[in-house]
Amino acid sequence: MSSKEEIMESLKKSIETWDVKLAETAAKQALDAGIDPGDAVENGLGKGMETISKLFDEAKIFLPQVLAASKAMEKALEVFEPVMVKGTTSSRGTVVLATVLGDIHEIGKNVVAAMLKGAGFNVVDIGRDVAPEKFIEAVKENNADVVGASALMTTTVVVQKDIVDMIKEENVSVKTIFGGAPASEEWVASIGGDVYCPSGAEAVELVTKLIKG
Repeated sequence: MSSKEEIMESLKKSIETWDVKLAETAAKQALDAGIDPGDAVENGLGKGMETISKLFDEAKIFLPQVLAASKAMEKALEVFEPVMVKGTTSSRGTVVLATVLGDIHEIGKNVVAAMLKGAGFNVVDIGRDVAPEKFIEAVKENNADVVGASALMTTTVVVQKDIVDMIKEENVSVKTIFGGAPASEEWVASIGGDVYCPSGAEAVELVTKLIKG
């Protein structure tokens, strides 16, 4: 029987090496060893995802590897889910994500979605080229805690402002997080958004703070 340390290390390694089989095996071992799924997700799988996001930010790996790692993550989560639903660890909050109207870039958003899913958030990804009203609809339908919008072009970043304006108009209670090359801390502050997200690696920490805050 593997020790808790070994199992946690296997969980972490399964994500770092995007090994779906290992992720599944390690998740089952964790349950057999009586490790709390929340603990396994946060300190095992989550640590692996942190490595992945760091490597991605340093351009040592690319999107296919990030997506492969998130597939391994999903496999492990499938093992934990039936057990997690009974506890309160099943979801740390709901986040609606999309790329804004007029913009078809999805890489950044996909990385953020993979990271957030990996960290145990319920992620509702509504795709790319999404109009502000669709963001609001999805927030209402899913009772989301946070809405995230990515814009990769100077011409589309203004849509982030439209989203904030619409949230205010409709008086929807949801926190906002924005990212993308033309976005910045100053820009998000100027449009009344809550948080600027500079990279996929930081998304989990920022969203966690938003929901707690």
